[in-house]
Amino acid sequence: MSVTMTPAAAERVQSFMQNRGKGLGLRLGIKTTGCSGLAYVLEFVDDLNEDDQLFSIDDVNIIIDAKSLVYLDGIELDFVKEGLNEGFKFTNPNAKGECGCGESFNV
Repeated sequence: MSVTMTPAAAERVQSFMQNRGKGLGLRLGIKTTGCSGLAYVLEFVDDLNEDDQLFSIDDVNIIIDAKSLVYLDGIELDFVKEGLNEGFKFTNPNAKGECGCGESFNV
């Protein structure tokens, strides 16, 4: 199982964690929603669950639950700025397609 993160994403998550002042890391997960069926979820983690897998990348902890890991194995998390917009970008080798707005994907 693998998860990777670009230096830009690691720097952004470290900044968020420092501003928050506490927490173990960032949870990357999925939820059922959107046009294509699945969407990415990012949230702060203060406590690990039994089924969580922890990936430590560039001094950043990414936590993924067992259910989500099946869909996220091999994902790369990036942080991009495009014009006036900025945000996290997910490169997921398991995704077979995305909806037109880019908010959801299917496998």
